[in-house]
Amino acid sequence: MSSLESDKREYEEQKKYYSGKKKNHTMKNQLIVLPNGDDIVDVVAGKPGPKSDINLFRECQKGFDPRQRFNGDKGYEGESSIKTPKKKPKKAELTLEQKNQNKELALSRIFVEHLIRIVKIFRVASERFRLKPEKYEQIIMTIYGLVRLRIGTLVLHI
Repeated sequence: MSSLESDKREYEEQKKYYSGKKKNHTMKNQLIVLPNGDDIVDVVAGKPGPKSDINLFRECQKGFDPRQRFNGDKGYEGESSIKTPKKKPKKAELTLEQKNQNKELALSRIFVEHLIRIVKIFRVASERFRLKPEKYEQIIMTIYGLVRLRIGTLVLHI
């Protein structure tokens, strides 16, 4: 194999993970938790960076009851089973009622944000991943296990 073929293959592999939004090579994680952040229900780890949040959710939603309802951020807008905040219309403002609904949703989602913060304490989840991409999912899942241990939902029997 020539070095040109090898370079092209490496380029194609890297291209899968390039997120134009973040202007970097990234891997996505998705976390589904119980309403009060009591436990982590589902994790999707290591998906290529350019995949949108809503498409990532649609792939994993098959494992849940179709009547199940979720709360999400603005990245999940457009899915009927997810309650998302209202966006401010162009050249207009949100009504007081819409602002209050957004605050209520933010209050119910704060537990998810706290869990994400705990995950990001492990810097491998928030900084550039320097190992082989094949190891990413295993490492992230280990971190989620440690987070579950920390919040008291994972009990080790020794």
